[in-house]
Parts: sequence; structure tokens; C-alpha cells
Amino acid sequence: MRQTRSFKQELTACFGQPVAENPTQVMMEAAFRHHGLNWRYLTIEVAPENLADAVRGARAMGFVGFNCTIPHKVAVIDHLDELGKSAALMRAVNCVVRRNGKLVGENTDGKGFLEALRKVTDPRGKVVVIFGAGGAARAIGAELALAGVSRITIVNRSPTRGKELVDSLRQNTGIACDLVVGAEEFVVPPNVDVVINATSIGLFPDIDARVPVHRPSILPQMIVADVIPNPPRTRFLREAEERGCRTIDGLEMLVNQGIIGIQYWSGIHANASVMRQALQEVFNSL
Repeated sequence: MRQTRSFKQELTACFGQPVAENPTQVMMEAAFRHHGLNWRYLTIEVAPENLADAVRGARAMGFVGFNCTIPHKVAVIDHLDELGKSAALMRAVNCVVRRNGKLVGENTDGKGFLEALRKVTDPRGKVVVIFGAGGAARAIGAELALAGVSRITIVNRSPTRGKELVDSLRQNTGIACDLVVGAEEFVVPPNVDVVINATSIGLFPDIDARVPVHRPSILPQMIVADVIPNPPRTRFLREAEERGCRTIDGLEMLVNQGIIGIQYWSGIHANASVMRQALQEVFNSL
């Protein structure tokens, strides 16, 4: 009997705006190749007013799933059929999975970050400062609270969005949490253990943009993390390293959340080294 060969590729994607600087495709397609999957990962610019159409298109074309990045992590919820437990808690989605014909919103941001942090320190009992109150901050804050940190301070320009996050963390996890609004130069208290930039500040091409922190208040014993993957060594991280801090770059979180996403979509636990190496090769060539 003649064997047939399928030329059909399973489709996944990232929806965002801006999205041209997002390197996720590099690591995802490296993982697909490594594990013998005839899959593609498309990086697609989607304006907010076109998000509903983009999700309908993904349904129509049978995408096995897709990621959402800025500014769609909250807005996409209105266009999905269900939410997983983590996304329901955080009210933010960065990974959509097709299950039994339905599009289900999940969140891998927080889990990806937590895995990266645990390679450096046990989060239990730690005091944390998070810059931002968007989708990444929501996910990271919730996972850190569930992991047993003792206190979280949210620093955000918008009082409304910041208060929503603080109230959500208090009500859903019982964590001690407070809000600082509109600080031009936030002074990090000396008892803080972990400082996280969960905003888009420093993302290419605005690589010289500065996280609003009083640099001398960053102390050597602190762990400083940034969710920005491009460039991996942001100004925020470079300045923290100059202060003697251990740092966690955005590639660590990106790889970890990619592994979780691929597992949601395919059931395969992807090779982290292959994914990280693919990203490093891209950034080393720039």
C-alpha cells in the first residue's frame, strides 16, 4: 500500500502590537524541529480593534493554539470559550489552547517566571516589588503569592489598574499587598528581596528607557528580574549588575513559558536547552 505524506502544518502564533521585536518564534520553531513536529509559529501584528477578527480567524483555520502579548492579555478573554484556573485567577491570558473544539485561555507567564526565580532562590517568605500592573504583573504576582512570598508592593502609573491588581491579590490569595502610584523614582525599601520589572519599559527599540527606580536603593543582596526578552540584558538589569545584584533576564521566563505552552498544545515537554540556545544565537548575531 502506498504511504501518503501530509504536507499540512499545525499552526500556532503570537498575537500582539507591537510584535516585530518579539523573539518567541525563534525558540518555538527550534523546539518543533527538535521534536519532529511539522508545526509553524507565526508572529502576527494584531491591532486592538482587530483582535476579535484574529481570534475568529484562528478558530476558522484550526490553530492548535496561540500566544497573546501586549496589549491583548486581558482583552482576549472576551473572545474565548473558557478560562483555565490560573487565567481565571489572574484575569489575564497569554496562552490559548484548543481543547475539544473550544478555545481555552491559560496563563504561563507567572509559572514561567516562578520557575526562573526558583533556580536562584526559594520564593517562600520573600518581600517583592513589582513594577507594572498589566498582564505579566498580574500573572507573576499571583504565582508569587501562591508560592508563599510574604509581601508584594505594586508600583504603577495608573491608580485604577494598580488598585485592581492589589485588591485581586489580597482577595484571592490573602497576600499582604500595597500600591505605590506614579513614583518618578521609587526608593526600594532595604528589606526587599526581589525587584521585578513587569512593564514594557526597555523593550526594543526603546532600549534606553529607564524603570522609575532610585538606583542607589538597589542593594547587592537583592535579586533583580526583568520580563523583557529583547534585549535580554536590559538597562535595568545592567544597572542592577553594576550594583552587585544577581539578575534574571527575560529569556529565562520566555523559555519556561514556551515549554509550558508547547506541553499544553502537543503534550510534549520541550527541550529547554535547544530553545535557549536558539535565542542566544539570534541575539549574539545582532
